[in-house]
Parts: sequence; structure tokens; C-alpha cells
Amino acid sequence: MFTGIVEELGEITAVEDLGDASRFRLRGPVVTEGAKHGDSIAVNGVCLTVVETGDGEFTADVMAETLNRSSLGALAVGSRVNLERPMAVGGRLGGHIVQGHVDGTGRIVSRKPSEHWEIVTVSVPADLTRYVVEKGSITIDGVSLTVVDAGPDHLTVSLIPTTLALTTLGRKQPGDPVNLEVDVLAKYVERLLGAGQPPTAARTEGK
Repeated sequence: MFTGIVEELGEITAVEDLGDASRFRLRGPVVTEGAKHGDSIAVNGVCLTVVETGDGEFTADVMAETLNRSSLGALAVGSRVNLERPMAVGGRLGGHIVQGHVDGTGRIVSRKPSEHWEIVTVSVPADLTRYVVEKGSITIDGVSLTVVDAGPDHLTVSLIPTTLALTTLGRKQPGDPVNLEVDVLAKYVERLLGAGQPPTAARTEGK
């Protein structure tokens, strides 16, 4: 489990095409300290398994499903990425509960700078908008953020200078893809509220 508090702005140093997958090599001396084969590291909000580590870098295999359903497929050598290690037991939950399981991708729609922060608008896929609420939590490229406005097909967030400087969100431009993970609690609530309800076909039978 992660918290959406990015520890390090890393960089893709190599990409190897494996046919139905890709192997990424990433530079991240902070997150690789003490890391070993089989550990997890979130890359732009996607939980990946460490294959090898050395000299402040690590490799991870990314299967086709992940490449197709996240923005990782658009990464290339030189791309900057947000990195986070899993939260240690007993650690502080600085953001919110983040699984590292991307629900879909959106795109930066616009950026509106102000003196002390920046308002960023992000498109949201139609099947995810029901999980996005004003003042609720959202994970964008692995960054835990609070929703300022929840529109019918978009959301807005306010980014403070620290977030702009230390994560990829300070570099993303309109049109760039971003990974979205909605609050898992919202999905569980939806599932529980629907528990015990007959299928739609049965409810409408005879009407």
C-alpha cells in the first residue's frame, strides 16, 4: 500500500521491448536504498515489482495490460517519473490509501497559475466520474491530491509549489496523459450498497 506522497523524481534510463511486455530501468537512489528483488515501487502511481537493483537504479517488468491501461506505455528514455516506496507498517499515512492499481488515464486539459499555487484541470473517463467528489481524494500520477471541483467529465486540483517542483505534475502540459486512481473506499461503498440487489434483468422483468 502507498500513500501518494512522492519520495523522489526519478528518470527512465532504458526501455527494453520484450514483445508482450517491456523492461524499464529507472534511476532513483532514494527509493532503491535497501530495495531488493521482489519489492514494490510505485512508478507514476503504478505498483511495479523490482527485478534488479544497483548503482541507484532498478529494473521492473511491465506487462502489456499495464502498458495499455496506464500512461507507462508512453514513457521513453529520459522521461521523469514519480517514485514512492510502500508505506512501512506503523508509518504515517500522509496522503490517503493508494493501492498502485491505476483505474484509468486522463489528460491535462489546462493549467492556471497564480501567485502561490496552480489550478490544473484533468479530464476523467466517464466510468470513473462517479467516484470523484468535491474535497475527496484522487491519485494523479501517484500523487495524492484533494479534488477542488468535480465536473461531469473533468476534475480540478490545486498544486502547491512543493508539488510543482518535486513531481511530474509541475512539468505536464495540456494534452499529456496522467494515471488516475480513485479512492478505493468509494468503490467498496458502491459494491456494498449494491450487495443483495437482484440483477437488472430480474428487477425489470414483467414491466
